[in-house]
Amino acid sequence: MSELVIVADEPDRPSQKNELVVVTWNINSIRARIDLFAKLVKKVKPDVVLLQETRCADGQFPSKTMVRRGFKHIALNGRNGHHGVAILSKVPVLDIKADMIGGIDQPRHVSAVVDFGGPIRLHSLYIPAGGDEPDPAINDKFRDKLAFVDGMVSWGAAAVGEPSLLTGDFNIAPYEHDVWSHRQLLGVISHTPEETERLERVRSTQGWVDIVRRDRPEPEKIYTWWSYRNKVWPGNNRGRRLDHVWASPDLAARVSTEIVTEARGWEKASDHVPIVARIRREG
Repeated sequence: MSELVIVADEPDRPSQKNELVVVTWNINSIRARIDLFAKLVKKVKPDVVLLQETRCADGQFPSKTMVRRGFKHIALNGRNGHHGVAILSKVPVLDIKADMIGGIDQPRHVSAVVDFGGPIRLHSLYIPAGGDEPDPAINDKFRDKLAFVDGMVSWGAAAVGEPSLLTGDFNIAPYEHDVWSHRQLLGVISHTPEETERLERVRSTQGWVDIVRRDRPEPEKIYTWWSYRNKVWPGNNRGRRLDHVWASPDLAARVSTEIVTEARGWEKASDHVPIVARIRREG
């Protein structure tokens, strides 16, 4: 695991702002989609962007470009062009951590604290996808995915102990209406009971609040991912909700979200779309 912070002089502080705008996005290669990153920033004007699947080692990350765009504080955890997560911030970040979860030694987590009327820890998390065969006895990738989520039981218990936003590509659609067909996808990785029950145990036992679902209760269908195999988007709209924003109980009342669904239709789009989380200033 690796981590890097770039701090420029005269940082852009949101001290007078009423809300902190945070975006989480599996960008599916930052270097391939640097122009889409710019398009998102222009549209949403975020203070902090949490990325997953950056697909580049730290030394290859386009940090100078990000600094020119105002993201002067950067925390990275990337390696060998695989996986990779990042935090890009216009406000100072402190106490950076890059944790190994469930014994899976891959760059799948980075977090940092921002001060917005008090410290808030922002997590960028990328749970393994799990491959194609939902049998850990014959599929190492699925075995690693289950180990990762099992590891979140102890890891998350500590994480939820401070005001926190846990975001990212969880690669799990936990509820019936998080997928286009509950019945047809029960045996498909991302919606199997082995995954969904584990993830729900993490969330419920630790008290995390699933902000997207809190504000859009079942049975409303919500998707953040559409396969590249669907050549015409939205086409038949066979999506899944794989990307999440969870808040610690002491922060949840101040958080709202919106899903930038239109981003799936952008030219050379990621198969995931961004979620915007807005954190209101306390009081």
